[in-house]
Amino acid sequence: MTLRPGWPEEAPELAQAIAHESVAMKLARLPWPYRPDDAAEWLSRPRGATDTDFVIVSHEHDFRIIGGIGLREDAGVFDLGYWLTPSVWGRGYATEASRAVLHMARHALGLKSVSSGHFVDNPASGNVLRKLGFRETGRAPLYCMARGREVASVKMALDLDDDDRTADMCLAA
Repeated sequence: MTLRPGWPEEAPELAQAIAHESVAMKLARLPWPYRPDDAAEWLSRPRGATDTDFVIVSHEHDFRIIGGIGLREDAGVFDLGYWLTPSVWGRGYATEASRAVLHMARHALGLKSVSSGHFVDNPASGNVLRKLGFRETGRAPLYCMARGREVASVKMALDLDDDDRTADMCLAA
């Protein structure tokens, strides 16, 4: 697996990977239906040297895009988000990609904590986050673009500066 920036010419491939209703319903900020123009817009936005949005490319699937992951900063809080195309669910890609991004967050960006969360009807994502050491911090409704309404969600956080066990957990294979 490789994490790398997406390229504008990959818009059709990205759209094909993400444009599943089952994916869109699990994400807060993804429109549904998701169109190639949406992918092209996301891939063409300006990126900086510390950009943290990546496509996930599988070496086992002809080096095709199988997902995306990144950290979104809002008012000094960094939120981990990820998605995978349904054909690779349950194979550990979300955990592996998240470990890499959390390592970067701690060691390259110097972050002390990262937040994340999941809709209550997506317990698989909660399992990934707990495996990474995230702890539940509360529950609240969160607007889902694809559903067009607020959905019950679980808020979680990971203290990257907690102790060495957290750092080891993020790096463990």
